Amino acid sequence: MEKGSSTRTIAFSAVMAALVCVATMLIQVPIPATKGFFNLGDAMVMVAGLAFGPIVGAIAGGLGSSLADFLGGWYTWVPFTLIIKGVEGYLVGWINKTLGQSRGKYAYIIAWFLGGLEMVSGYFLVQVAMYGFSAALVELPFNFIQMAMSGIIGVPIYLAIRNRLRL
Repeated sequence: MEKGSSTRTIAFSAVMAALVCVATMLIQVPIPATKGFFNLGDAMVMVAGLAFGPIVGAIAGGLGSSLADFLGGWYTWVPFTLIIKGVEGYLVGWINKTLGQSRGKYAYIIAWFLGGLEMVSGYFLVQVAMYGFSAALVELPFNFIQMAMSGIIGVPIYLAIRNRLRL
């Protein structure tokens, strides 16, 4: 987004946070070992970061995902999600913007991969601290699947809208 477009940033952040929240709440598969859940909200975190940059990505990822945790009754995870998904959205937006200017058209793949890896790593570290290594290992494959789904769903959505939005 262009500098000085604070109204657009606020509007895109609000819309994308709402989409992240809805996508996160739409499908939730509980994982009892860590009291977490598998969801498709990361796809919208990817769209937010890739399409609208690091600030919108961070706000949409952090607020949208943590709001879904709160509304879904996953209260323990709200502060962790705020940070983990906020960093994920920021990282995706920053990498795509930075590498896109210097490395060409496939920067979004690197952004998706590193952003998704941050999400998987962030939740793994919190789960190890809260529930132990074994319980965290139980959820690890689900987080990798969630990461993969964010690329399978989110990246094509970004590619479909980027030219229409002149991003």
